[in-house]
Amino acid sequence: MDDDCCSTQLIDGDGVFNAAGLEHFMKTVKLAECGLSYAVVSIMGPQSSGKSTLLNHLFGTNFREMDAFMGRQVIGLSQTTKGIWLANCAGIEPCTIVMDLEGTDGRERGEDDTTFEKQSALFALAVSDIVLINMWCHDIGREQAANKPLLKTVFQVMMRLFSPRKTTLLFVIRDKTKTPLENLEPILREDIQKIWDSVPKPQAHKETPLSEFFNVQVVALSSYEEKEEQFKEQVASLRQRFYHSIAPGGLAGDRRGVIPASGFSFSAQQIWKVIKDNKDLDLPAHKVMVATVRCEEIANEKFTYMAAMEEWLQLEEAVQHDLVPGFGKKLSVILDKCFSGYDMEAVYFDESVRISKRQQLESKLLQLVNPAYEAMLGHIRAKTLDDFKEALDKALERGEGFAIAAHDCTQVFMSKFDKGCEDATIEQASWNPSKVRDKLRRDIDAHVASVRAAKLSELTTLYEGQLAKALSEPVEALLDAASDDTWPAIRELLRRETKSAISGFSSALSSFNLDEADVDKMLIKLEEYARSVVETKAREEAGRVLIRMKDRFSTLFSHDADSMPRVWTGSEDIKAITKTARSASLKLLSVMTAIRLDDETDKVDKTLSLALMDASDGGGTNRSIQSLDPLASSSWEEVPPTKTLITPVQCKSLWRQFKAETDYTVTQAISAQASHKRNNSMLPPPWAILAILVLGFNEFMTLLRNPLYLAVIFVVSLVGKALWVQLDISGEFRNGALPGLLSLSTKFLPTVINILRRLADEGKQPAAPALDRNHSKSFRRGVISNSSSAATSNLASPESEIEEYSSPPRQQ
Repeated sequence: MDDDCCSTQLIDGDGVFNAAGLEHFMKTVKLAECGLSYAVVSIMGPQSSGKSTLLNHLFGTNFREMDAFMGRQVIGLSQTTKGIWLANCAGIEPCTIVMDLEGTDGRERGEDDTTFEKQSALFALAVSDIVLINMWCHDIGREQAANKPLLKTVFQVMMRLFSPRKTTLLFVIRDKTKTPLENLEPILREDIQKIWDSVPKPQAHKETPLSEFFNVQVVALSSYEEKEEQFKEQVASLRQRFYHSIAPGGLAGDRRGVIPASGFSFSAQQIWKVIKDNKDLDLPAHKVMVATVRCEEIANEKFTYMAAMEEWLQLEEAVQHDLVPGFGKKLSVILDKCFSGYDMEAVYFDESVRISKRQQLESKLLQLVNPAYEAMLGHIRAKTLDDFKEALDKALERGEGFAIAAHDCTQVFMSKFDKGCEDATIEQASWNPSKVRDKLRRDIDAHVASVRAAKLSELTTLYEGQLAKALSEPVEALLDAASDDTWPAIRELLRRETKSAISGFSSALSSFNLDEADVDKMLIKLEEYARSVVETKAREEAGRVLIRMKDRFSTLFSHDADSMPRVWTGSEDIKAITKTARSASLKLLSVMTAIRLDDETDKVDKTLSLALMDASDGGGTNRSIQSLDPLASSSWEEVPPTKTLITPVQCKSLWRQFKAETDYTVTQAISAQASHKRNNSMLPPPWAILAILVLGFNEFMTLLRNPLYLAVIFVVSLVGKALWVQLDISGEFRNGALPGLLSLSTKFLPTVINILRRLADEGKQPAAPALDRNHSKSFRRGVISNSSSAATSNLASPESEIEEYSSPPRQQ
């Protein structure tokens, strides 16, 4: 026990009030200093029900407890607490004092000597803020064990003797069974309310509710002997509720008529004196009391019999796992056995008591079997729902319309559920399965809605996919073509494909039996999706417009009207070709500047043409016109921002970049044309010819005088021509002078050696003059042919030409 605890006997077993002891107690605990900050807790209940044990564990008091082993085996169940004892609670704020009352139904006082029990109970209710009603769990519903007759008398006398005050009645259920507290608490509250309603009241309190005088609360504790650790944990949790118990929201937070602590001793003495002088407190007649006790015993025996019955245990076990055919009929037979046995044994007792206890027995037994009944209904509901889902899936797989399949399956399986509930009905109970039926219907409706949503989602995805496939690539191709008819063609494509998709989608939706408004919303959403596909594709292509412009320019600039690669021979008008290619690229840019799905005209094409193409052609435009740049804006006229893909400023930037990247191609073409003209110019200029005739006259006369020089010059020219062809000199110098010289320096010597080797091989074959002559002619024709080819295309490779001069195979 706690060393800070102090206790004393307030009233002895003969009803003598210990005033001196109370004064000493108050001084010891300094109660008078507490003012109104204190609480009084008392406990009442049957004898040997563990009241003192509960108080000692709950408040740290040191009341005398009965030894469980000695009490049962040696001296029997006898009183350990006589009279009323008082103690202070250790470690609880505010100051709390506890009264331990003598147990009721004690054999020491006998059946007729219950006056002290009533007096002590009345005293406890009169002075206490919180009254603990200690009772066994299996005694709930018993008239005597639950103190109901005693409470009825106490309520009546208390209102007659004292001014009303708010008292908390805390019912402590001991040795809690598996029955949930949620099922026990309503019974207790109903019993207390019935007692209150039956008590004769003064005129001033005829209509006063129970809650005006009492705050009823219920707690349950496990068995101290069988589950000591669990009991202590629960008591520790209950102890927390007594901290600050008089604060608002506490156990006694709404108490009234509190006596200051300094006057507690005098007040308690006066209250006990009034109680002792009152002679009007009587208990019910002996006959009724005997009937009450005996019928309660019979009812408890039948309840115990039912709870342990093998048939019931097997049925309860089976229904926890699966459906039990004939459940209602089997359980009705078991219950009928219990009720018949009760009626036979209690037939001679007081009728009102007998009927009351039978009703209580019915209530307890039906409460016992209710979980099994609920489990059975749960199995029926789950089985019906699973079967419904399977049947609906099969119906949809067979191609039935969704609305028809859902309606037919719902009707069939709700009917099956009703038949299952009839089989589970218990004759002795008037339970209505409507709540479970409603839950099943909600589950079915929810599943139908879920499947409908999934199917509609699949259907929507299917048609959206078809639209995306039908629109994306054609729109991309139309935008790539980029002409004046591009957007009209896109609008026509969008209209045609959208109409086809909506027609099919609307037909598919008809099987779902949807509201017209919902159908319209889904069709509108599909139309919006089609437009979004086109708009998305347009935005994607707008992001690649520069690449598209360069590709179009390259295609038109590098290929002729027959789509053949263009060869720059010198006769082409590069300026005109460039303008045509850039105009086509500008048209592509104009098409990509905005989304034109609403058949509205704009001036974007004209603005771009004037600002970009005309400005490029008219380089001498005056400064005043240049200052009014139509592209110096972030928006187009007549084009909303939401439809704009490329702003005027962006167009100007793109065109500048486009021109910068295509100028190189134009420059290369001009260079190629100039190079072609130079390569095809065989004669020198006229002035060069005249200079040669004047300056080379002496040499020309020397050649005429000595023809041998002509033969030497002819041979040298042939060798030079051969070297020119073999080395591909013009081709080597295309990439620049220095790379050409380096390449020729590595190829010159091998080429000369190869030519000399060919000539030597020709001189070693006198036996075949005809062949040699033919070969020599072939050699000369090859040289001449190769020379012509090189002059025309410059495409012959040195390796192939070297092979051309290689020795022919020898004749065998």
